Amino acid sequence: MATATAPPVVRERLPRSRSLIPLSWDRVMPILMIAPSVVLIAIFVYGFIGRTAYTSLTAWRGVVPDYTFVGLRNYERLFQTEKFQADIVNTVHFTAFFLAGCLILGLGAAVLLDQKLRGTIIFQNVFMFPLAISFIVTGTVWRWIFNPNYGLNVLFHNLHLDFLQSGWLTSPGSALNSLTIAAVWQMSGFCMAMFLAGLRGIPEELREAARVDGASESQAFRYVVFPLLRPITLSAVIILGHISLKIFDLVFVMTFGGPGYSTDMPGLNMFITTFRRDLFARGAAIATVLLLMVALLIVPYLIWNLRGETER
Repeated sequence: MATATAPPVVRERLPRSRSLIPLSWDRVMPILMIAPSVVLIAIFVYGFIGRTAYTSLTAWRGVVPDYTFVGLRNYERLFQTEKFQADIVNTVHFTAFFLAGCLILGLGAAVLLDQKLRGTIIFQNVFMFPLAISFIVTGTVWRWIFNPNYGLNVLFHNLHLDFLQSGWLTSPGSALNSLTIAAVWQMSGFCMAMFLAGLRGIPEELREAARVDGASESQAFRYVVFPLLRPITLSAVIILGHISLKIFDLVFVMTFGGPGYSTDMPGLNMFITTFRRDLFARGAAIATVLLLMVALLIVPYLIWNLRGETER
């Protein structure tokens, strides 16, 4: 009696899905591409920030490093010095007038250029020219302009406007304002470019609708245009604010902090303390305070921007 044998079951071998491979080449390649940048940033940015913060807690004075831990002693002595207290006051004064000058001049120039009048291209190029030069060049030019021997004072004297003469960089009462004028001259073109881009990005239909409703030009700008420029204004404040907090080269060239402490800034104080007086720990403390000041300005903006992105 013959018995039937079942045919062997042939199991089809399914191809392995690429998604089941834990580390495929498509996943490894992006990691390899960004790994060098991540490592370099971790070492040369965050690593040195941490090293500077640690140095500020040590007793390093002089050329020979001394990493004896002293806690917050350097910060206590720093805030007790008259010079650093003057630095904070000067920074607040400079930042306030620098931001106000750049925003007002930049917005005014942008509104004028948005009218598309004849010759606005030439005015735009002239207004943007200072952005092409550094603060070192700006400081050198304005130091010549404020020189009492051949600067503005001579021009005012020749025009019989002696009442406008001033000790621009030699008087404690006007030196910081002179620095602010030079800084505003350079950076107001940046605000003009940002505001002009914002104005030309606003649909004309919105302005026409405001005019149809009976709004004047000033009312249309106040209630329609200006609210739409608030994000640009905030971005300009953040960018210009951190520039003003870290200002160094303009002060170094024009006044070197004088006369007295009238134009001294934390950045210049850090340079002198660290590299002229060899007080490395205290200089690191100034740098850490500067970092915290910039962080207090930028971090809230980043959080606000991140919340806006998540809500969208």
